[in-house]
Amino acid sequence: MAKDSGEARIPDDIAKLTFEQALAELEAIVRRLETGEAALDKAIDDYERGAHLKRYCEDKLRQAQARVERIALAPDGTPGTEPAGIG
Repeated sequence: MAKDSGEARIPDDIAKLTFEQALAELEAIVRRLETGEAALDKAIDDYERGAHLKRYCEDKLRQAQARVERIALAPDGTPGTEPAGIG
């Protein structure tokens, strides 16, 4: 397992996904769970995987937000960049 994000670790196969892949899989799981047609064991497995995917996507979004910079003017009026505030 990889990428500890608090209470549980992100499975390696999820940690290898792009944000877009993880989000698409999470959306597919949500659609399956909403139908209510899956057997209980499959629904529980899907829910657990969905929780890992959700946490992974949230982590990726936080990482992206931390990397975003905003344009700012220095005291002398020249443009530059500074990290965007998180929150």
